[in-house]
Amino acid sequence: MDRFIREIAITEIDGVSIGHAQDNEAKTGASVLYFKRGAQAGCDISGGGPASRETPLTDSMTADNPLNAVVLSGGSAYGLAASDGVMRCLEEQGIGYDTGFSKIPLVCQSCIFDLGYGRSDIRPDADMGYEACRKAMEGCDVSMGNVGAGTGASVGKLFGMERATKSGLGIYALQAGELKIAAVVVVNAFGDVFDPENGQKIAGLMDAERTKFVDLEEAFVEMMTTPQDLFHTNTTIGCIVCNARFDKAKLNKIASMARNAYARCINPVGTMADGDTIYAASTAKRGNGEAVHVDINFAGTLAARVMSAAIKNAVMNSKISDEEFLSMVK
Repeated sequence: MDRFIREIAITEIDGVSIGHAQDNEAKTGASVLYFKRGAQAGCDISGGGPASRETPLTDSMTADNPLNAVVLSGGSAYGLAASDGVMRCLEEQGIGYDTGFSKIPLVCQSCIFDLGYGRSDIRPDADMGYEACRKAMEGCDVSMGNVGAGTGASVGKLFGMERATKSGLGIYALQAGELKIAAVVVVNAFGDVFDPENGQKIAGLMDAERTKFVDLEEAFVEMMTTPQDLFHTNTTIGCIVCNARFDKAKLNKIASMARNAYARCINPVGTMADGDTIYAASTAKRGNGEAVHVDINFAGTLAARVMSAAIKNAVMNSKISDEEFLSMVK
């Protein structure tokens, strides 16, 4: 199959642009996917504790209005304030659903919990969301790692931050024929993270001396022999973007198929201690008879593939020294 597929930059997908803003001292941030012509979108929530905003807009039973932006941020539920700034930025440009009285930007958002890294009293706010949206409207920033919503991301937190590993934001895109598809993901998982190509562990729980990785699943089994409270500070959030035309129902299915990437790369995943969420968006021009049409099963299969690679990129581009990591741990 690889001979029919080539790696591309997300900038080759028309209609989407990314902007980041972060506080490098507080170690938190926000990333905005701005859809220049709007986008149909679906959503899959598999984690037990999501922090999200306006996700019902992706339900196939709601009105068929395109999204203007998807926001990924730190700050847990506090970080949802970032969308206020995104809406303000879009409104200033006359972008949004026209009610006849005013234009209302349609914005979905999901957050990770990064309050245990850096400062817990500084979270993404409206000003940070505004800045990230402004940057997305000016151009597409393809930075990865400790940027935007990935600034405070970490993984492998069964025994707290002292034995966790730094993670971040990843991007990956492919083209197969006329289909162009990409994933943007912020990896802040409860579980360990594995390379989807060879199964090797690349991030996650470490031993008490931070000299080697420890199998989190095995430690989890031992830990659960007596009642315990999980470390409720996790969530992997991401967005699939493609240029093919799909309605919201099919995009919800593509988002759910992309969840296979989480299972390939993260273990355990989708727990009640996670808020795992994936959006899927189509930037195809509405009413354009020349839009790309592909089989939903093929699109969903590639969605999982690009998401898997984006998860790996999130980890590999965010590595820092143990000294630097521990200096920011609560």
